[in-house]
Amino acid sequence: MAASRELQTMVGLITLVLLSAGAYSASSVFAPLALALFIIAILSPLQRWLQSRMPILLALAISVLIAITACLVFASLAAWGFSQVGRSVIANSARYQALYVTAVTWLEDHDVLVAGVWAEHFNVSWLLRVAQQVTGRVNTTLNFWLIAFMYVILGLLELDDMRQKLRTFASPEAAQALLNGSTTTAVKLRKYLMVRTQMSVITGLLVGALAGLVGLPLAAEWGVIAFTLNYIPFIGPFIATLLPTMAAMTQFETWWAVLEIFGWLNIIQFIVGSYIEPRVSGSVLSVSPFVVLFSVFFWTFLWGLFGAFIGVPITMAILTFCAQYHSSRWLADLLGGPMPTETAKGQTV
Repeated sequence: MAASRELQTMVGLITLVLLSAGAYSASSVFAPLALALFIIAILSPLQRWLQSRMPILLALAISVLIAITACLVFASLAAWGFSQVGRSVIANSARYQALYVTAVTWLEDHDVLVAGVWAEHFNVSWLLRVAQQVTGRVNTTLNFWLIAFMYVILGLLELDDMRQKLRTFASPEAAQALLNGSTTTAVKLRKYLMVRTQMSVITGLLVGALAGLVGLPLAAEWGVIAFTLNYIPFIGPFIATLLPTMAAMTQFETWWAVLEIFGWLNIIQFIVGSYIEPRVSGSVLSVSPFVVLFSVFFWTFLWGLFGAFIGVPITMAILTFCAQYHSSRWLADLLGGPMPTETAKGQTV
């Protein structure tokens, strides 16, 4: 029995490594498919509701149009916020240069040499390469979204047919497990998106209000940036805290004012992320914080920025399907959120 369990564990680990390698090497295929499945899970209730009241093709057109509009609004907000901040950085380049010189001088006085490293790696040719990469990434992103929405259109059309095929060709137990896993996953993904959006809106409003109260320029832009970055757990809030703090260094005369802004930004992120969000999401979206952080880094490594956004939903889907099978339920329990206090006490006695 023990040898069999060890063999299953080894086979599972090898399969995981092979799947990860395949996801990395074929990211242009699997990444838009993952996004499409996420969008299908979000849109499926709307699609069914519309289908019951109008022809299927008209319902599909409305559902896809709503999804495209939401994505365009989100992308436009992010582009507006970051572009305004970028213009501000260019306009205040002299202040940033003076801040850089002051920091380099202080570091060199303490025997930390950074000027040579900066000049070697961050020069005009490096800036040109970055500009070319950004241009190429824009074209790649357009193709990515086009492929993803083609998957969405075909997937929404075949939802009912796929359920029928599962019941026909799969065994009753396997079909029921797959259908239950798909339904539960879709419910969790919809709640995840709803909760994440609510928390992002609250965070954006609080950050924008704080920036306006302390007199930090571009208060609305900082709020929009905080809103968009909050969709990336851990890393997004950290960047949304760091960027306004760096801007405050060039706007305020004392370091105490900068540290005060930094402290208030962290308080906002802590209250929203550690106090409000767990009470809104409840146990349905309970996932270990370690697993959340690992998911963000792991899927970012595999699929870049898109992986940072979609990593946690993918992990939630995997754990949900693991919970449908007795042989893998232990993995969902192990990597899930904290156990209830009563259960934990009962097991430690």
